[in-house]
This record gives sequence, C-alpha cells and structure tokens, in this order.
Amino acid sequence: MHAVLFKLVRHRRLAVGLVLLALIAAVCARNPSFASIQNLRDLLVQSAPAVIVGCAMTFVILTGEIDISAGSLLGLLAAMMGVLASPTHAGLAAPAVVALTLLTGTAVGLVNGLLVTVGRVPSIVATLGMLTILRSITELVLGGQWITDLPPSIRVLGTGSVGGVPICVLVAIAVVGVMLFVAQCTPLGIRVRAVGGNPDAATISRISVTRIKLFAFALVGLLTALAALVCVPQQSVIESGIGTGFELVVVTAVVVGGTSIRGGTGGILGTVFAAVLLGSIRTALVFLKVGEAATFWERAIQGTFMLTVILADHLAGMTSDHPVAETPTDSTPRVEAPT
Repeated sequence: MHAVLFKLVRHRRLAVGLVLLALIAAVCARNPSFASIQNLRDLLVQSAPAVIVGCAMTFVILTGEIDISAGSLLGLLAAMMGVLASPTHAGLAAPAVVALTLLTGTAVGLVNGLLVTVGRVPSIVATLGMLTILRSITELVLGGQWITDLPPSIRVLGTGSVGGVPICVLVAIAVVGVMLFVAQCTPLGIRVRAVGGNPDAATISRISVTRIKLFAFALVGLLTALAALVCVPQQSVIESGIGTGFELVVVTAVVVGGTSIRGGTGGILGTVFAAVLLGSIRTALVFLKVGEAATFWERAIQGTFMLTVILADHLAGMTSDHPVAETPTDSTPRVEAPT
C-alpha cells in the first residue's frame, strides 16, 4: 500500500494534468460553451496570480518552510498601489508605483526570511504573525475606503494585452519559464532541493542554508508584488479584502502539484497545472449550474485535494525508500533531478 502511495506522490504532476483535462472534458460534455476561447482566456487570467506566486512558493516549500502571508501581502500591495497611484491621493507616476511595489514586496519577503533563518522562528509562526500585521496595516492604509480611480497607466497593466494575450498571462508564462530554468539548469535549483532534502548534508557541502531560504522568501515577496501589479488593476475597486484566502490557494497548488510539504522534492510544472486546476473549479461549478453553493463546493474541493495529498505524502514518507528519508553515506546532499 505504501509503495502505491509513493508512486502516486512521485507522479502527482501527471495526475494533476490528467485531472485538469478530465475536468474540462466533463464540463464541456454538460456545457460545450465552457471550451470557448473567451472562457479559456478568462480561466488563464484568473489562474495567473496563483501561478506567479506559486512558482516562488514552490521554492519555499522545497526548502522545508512555508509562507502563509502571501495573501495579506497581496492585499497590502494592492492598497499601496491604489494610494500611490490614485490622483486623489499621492498621484505618483506609474514607474515609481511599480518600483515601490516591487521593493516593498521583496522587503517583506526578506523580513519573513530573516525571522525564520536568523530569528529561528518556525516559518508557520513567523508568517502567521506577518499575515496579521499586514492585514492590519492594509486596513489602516485604506481607512475603510475604496479606491476606484486608478490612472490608465496602472490600469493597463491588468487590462491590457499583447497580440490578444492578456499581460498577466504573458507575465505568468515568463515567470514559469524563468523559474523552470532556475530549477532545472542552475546550481541554485539543486541547492534549494538539497536544503529541504537534507539540511545537515547541505551544510557539510558548504551550501548556505540561510542564504537559500532568504532567497526563497524574498522571491515570494517579489513575485507577489509582480502578481499585484498585473492582476489587481483588473478589478474596478481596491478594498481591504483583496487577497483574503489567496495564500491557501497558492500553498494548495504547490502541494497538490507534487511538492512535498516536508521539502526536498517537487517541481514548477506540477504547481502550474494545479494552480490552473484550482482556478478552474469555480468556473466549472458555475457552468454546471450549481448556483449559490459554488463557493462552498469550491473551498470544500480545494480542502479535500490538500488533505488527501498531504495524507498520501505522509504515508509515502513512512516507507524506507523515500528519497528525503535517506541519509547519503558520502555526506553530500542527495536530491532528485529537477522536474
């Protein structure tokens, strides 16, 4: 039984891709308009934020850590963008807004990383505290008001397109390509897996665990800021509820996509497939005419996916042939080939 579970965990990326195709086929059988170009375009647009941030979260979880503050950071960055860009507030030029947003996101990610690496605070505790702080700051910044007058120079980042392809989708594709290259073709990708797979062996091999984890957390901050820039302007208003629950979607996508919650194994493509799958659930339920219960079923299905995968991952890890459970005899980090 454990051997079967281990094989399922190892091939989760393929399984998620097949489930996504099966979902599309099943819904199309009931409602063919689900496969329309416009609807598929909309699915990619609404999946783009989770894809972008999920690539960075994959690196964090590969190191054996977790960041549950991404949703609150997205909300804070949205509020900051609105205040900085709105003509009735700061009214800064678009380049300044973009730069400040990216810098703020990266800075928050670095703080999370420092709390975990230097402060020795468990990542779940550190980012839970950060989640609360960021949400409070967001409410303070907006003061209960909505921002509706984003200038066209910022709005175009979310609503514009190039060759008919939305900018947010193009950015997501670019991020996936870069992250795949880093994971598969650079020593950094191997080191990230080494840190999560066997941190003691990584240290012996002169891999800086602290620097790798700082990089991963900073990357989450940077890509969350990038997601905010190209996705938040799609909305007609900016309010304090933006980003609520987003971190759960991202973490679920990473875990369901094949990255072990204990670190060391996983890959970017699985996260991408899972993010698109999770992003398709609500639309699929709408096309199936579930009605007002769509939101409930969406959350229930996402939670079921995550619990099932974590349970399978845990049981598979109990087998003696799990790669993360092995300790290399030559004192060098033992990691799987990047996927």
